[in-house]
Amino acid sequence: MEKQWLFTISRILAYLICRFYFRIEYVGADRVPTDRPVIVAPNHVSYLDPVWVSLPIKRPLRYMAWDQMMRLPLLGSLMRAYGAFPVSLEKGDRTALRLSLEQLRRGGGLVLFPEGARTRDGHLKSFKPGVIRLALDTNAPIVPVTIIGGYEAYAPRYWFPRPYKLKVIYHDPIELRPPSEHAEMKRYMQEQSVRLQKIVASALPVEAWPLQGQQVIGA
Repeated sequence: MEKQWLFTISRILAYLICRFYFRIEYVGADRVPTDRPVIVAPNHVSYLDPVWVSLPIKRPLRYMAWDQMMRLPLLGSLMRAYGAFPVSLEKGDRTALRLSLEQLRRGGGLVLFPEGARTRDGHLKSFKPGVIRLALDTNAPIVPVTIIGGYEAYAPRYWFPRPYKLKVIYHDPIELRPPSEHAEMKRYMQEQSVRLQKIVASALPVEAWPLQGQQVIGA
């Protein structure tokens, strides 16, 4: 990570802010493995999700971030200090994929949002199968994570976060085993994406469940 001193100081400040401003509560953070590659897969409700999710984890985590935000002078440096690397939302980004693979193959931790982008209405969106593919390619377990209250605290329409109580739940890791027949891979990734989405949704309030038609999309 870049600028370790910035990461250390900002992490302390972030913890204090989250503890007193958001009254954040963590459940099951010890379920994140510390001795092997791992993918942490939360629902995506705000730009603060990587901070909320990574604070109680006792290992460095990297994550993808919108390249436009990382060009901002102060915020960009802070995001890099937290392990972010840029990805273009307008086109496929092979560099981001390569960095993700390298991080996991080195035994590192990676935060990936299966929805791909923030929810605009508070409902859980379709899960893309890319996270399943990465897990299979690197033999990394997936830890589903549910962020509760994040949309109410920092919905896209807010310029500044509100002091809404947050709860972050880390579910049991998912260990994937690829099908024996390659022809079954597409169906398998779809099934596992649905499984991942259901686990994340299981801890959400009913009003945040996916709308009809917002189930997992095809591989």
